[in-house]
Amino acid sequence: MPVHLSEIMPSIFSSLGLSTAHDSIGCGESPRGREILFLVDGLGADVLRDYAEHIPTLSQLISHGVIRTSFPSTTSTSLATLTTGEMPGAHGMMGYTVQVPRSGGRVLNSLKWDERVDPVIWQPVPTLFERATAAGIHTTHVAAKRYENSGFTRAVFRGASYKGANLSEDLISETVQALEKTPSFVYLYVNDLDSAGHSDGVGSDKWIAALRYVDQIATQLLEKSPAGTRMWVTADHGMINVGEKIVLGRDNDLLDGISVVAGEPRARHLYRSADSSEPISEIISRWEMTLGDKVSMFSRESAIAAGLFGAEVSADAADRIGDLIAIAQENLVLLDPERSDKEGLMVGHHGGDSLIESSVPLLLCIK
Repeated sequence: MPVHLSEIMPSIFSSLGLSTAHDSIGCGESPRGREILFLVDGLGADVLRDYAEHIPTLSQLISHGVIRTSFPSTTSTSLATLTTGEMPGAHGMMGYTVQVPRSGGRVLNSLKWDERVDPVIWQPVPTLFERATAAGIHTTHVAAKRYENSGFTRAVFRGASYKGANLSEDLISETVQALEKTPSFVYLYVNDLDSAGHSDGVGSDKWIAALRYVDQIATQLLEKSPAGTRMWVTADHGMINVGEKIVLGRDNDLLDGISVVAGEPRARHLYRSADSSEPISEIISRWEMTLGDKVSMFSRESAIAAGLFGAEVSADAADRIGDLIAIAQENLVLLDPERSDKEGLMVGHHGGDSLIESSVPLLLCIK
C-alpha cells in the first residue's frame, strides 16, 4: 500500500519524541531534533519525473516514493489531513466549498472562511501542532502574512507559532531562526506553483518560473539550516490542465432539482432542492446519461459506504457532504453557472481522483 498523506506528520513528530504519534513511514529518530516540512502547494509526483531539469536540488533529494492524498485532492482537505493525521471523515474539511448545514443554503469557502463558523467546532480534531507543543516540541508555521489570522489557519494549524513572511529571504530566515531551539518542527508553505498553474497552466512559462523558485528556496534552506537538520518536501495535490468545460445548467438539465452547487470544478458537492421530489437515484441516472464515463457519481450514502472520505465519517462531516458528488474524469471541468467566468479562466485544476491530482512526492535531505 502506498504511504498516505495522513501518515507523514505523525511519523516526523514521532521522530522528535512525541509518544502519542506513530512512525509508520520509517523516519527513525530525528538526527539532531530539527525537522522542516516544506509544503509546496500543487507539486504533483509527476512533476519530479517530467520537469526534473528545472529542479536540480529537489531532483537530488532522497525519494520516499509517491504519497496518496485524501479526496477531494484540494488544499483545505489535504492540509487538514496532513496536520491532524486523520481522514476527512474525521476532521470534517470535506472540500474547497461546502454547504453549511441548516444555514439556508449558505456556502463556506474553507480558505476564505466565514466568521459565523467557529473553526474549532468545524474542525474539532486536535492538530499535531497542539499535541507536539503540549509535549514540549517547538512548532512553527512559516507562510505568507495574509494567512495568519484566517479561519482556515485557526482550524487546521492551531498550536503552531505563526511567522508571517512574504519574501523568499524572509521565509528562509524565519525557518532557520525557528530551528535554533530543539526539539523543533517547522512547517513551511509556499503557493506560487499552485497559483501559476491555476492562472497559466502546468508547463507554462509562469509555472516553470514558479517551479524554479521553489527549487531555489529548497537550495537556500539546505545551505542555511543548522547541521543535522532534516528537510522533508511534499505537497497537497497535483494538477491537470483543462480540456473540456461544461457549465452546469447551461444548455443541459444537470441542475434540475439542485439548489446549491459547491466543491470545485473537478469535484462537485451538489445539494438537492428542498422542494424536489425527484429521487437521488434518478438525478444520478440523468447525469450519467448526459456525461457517461466523463463523470463518477455518488450519493452521500454511497460515497460514505465506498470510503471516499475515509473509513469513519462523523455525523457532522456527513452533514456537509453533498446529496450528490460528481467527480470529473479525464480533463473535464464542471463549472458553476454563477462562477463560470472566473472558474472558466483557470487553466490548471485539481480536486478530482485522478492519479495526477492525488499523487504527491515525499522527498528527504539531511543537512
